[in-house]
Amino acid sequence: MGKISIRFFGDSTIDKQSKTKAYTLFDSEFLNETDAGTINGLQQIHGYLFGGLYSFAGQLRDKNISKGGFAFAPCQYFKTTLPNIEKMPETTFDEIINKYIEMNIAHPFMEGNGRATRIWLDLMLKRALKKCVDWSKIPKNDYLEAMRKSVNDATGIKALIKPALTDKIDDRETFMKGIDYSYYYEEP
Repeated sequence: MGKISIRFFGDSTIDKQSKTKAYTLFDSEFLNETDAGTINGLQQIHGYLFGGLYSFAGQLRDKNISKGGFAFAPCQYFKTTLPNIEKMPETTFDEIINKYIEMNIAHPFMEGNGRATRIWLDLMLKRALKKCVDWSKIPKNDYLEAMRKSVNDATGIKALIKPALTDKIDDRETFMKGIDYSYYYEEP
C-alpha cells in the first residue's frame, strides 16, 4: 500500500456540516448508547460526525498516511494494533490519556481523527471519572505541540488536560464549547 499525505483539515463546507452534526450529539441519545473506549464506539462517533460527508465515514482507513513528516500507524497492522489499544485499561486518568495517545498514533481514519477521538476521550473520562475536558482551557498551539510530543512523552499532554478537567459532564455550554475548540484545533 502506498503512503499518501493528506491535509488534516477538510473543505469548509464539510467542516461546517460535521460541526453542526457534532452540536446535535448533546441532545441525542447517541452518546449514551456509544461504547466508550472501544473501536466500534470511535467508528460510531466518526460515522455520526462525517456520515454523508465522506464516503469513508466510520470506516477504518486502508491507506497509510502521514502528517508533518510523522507516519501514523500502518493500516496493515490495524487488526492487531486497534484491538490492543481497545484492551488498554481506562480506569484512571493516566490510563485513559495513554489510550487516547495510542489511538492518536494509530489515526484510524483518513480524515476527522482529532474531532472524533476528543469526543471518544471525553466519553471515557465521563464513564470512569465522572469528568470531561473543558477544551476552552487548553490553548491550541500548546495542545498540538503536546500531542506531537506525546508519541515519546505523555507528560505534556497530561499536564494540559488534567487541570482542564471539569465535573460539568452534563453541561450543554461546556459540551458546545468543547466542540468549538475541537474544530478550532484542526484549522490550519
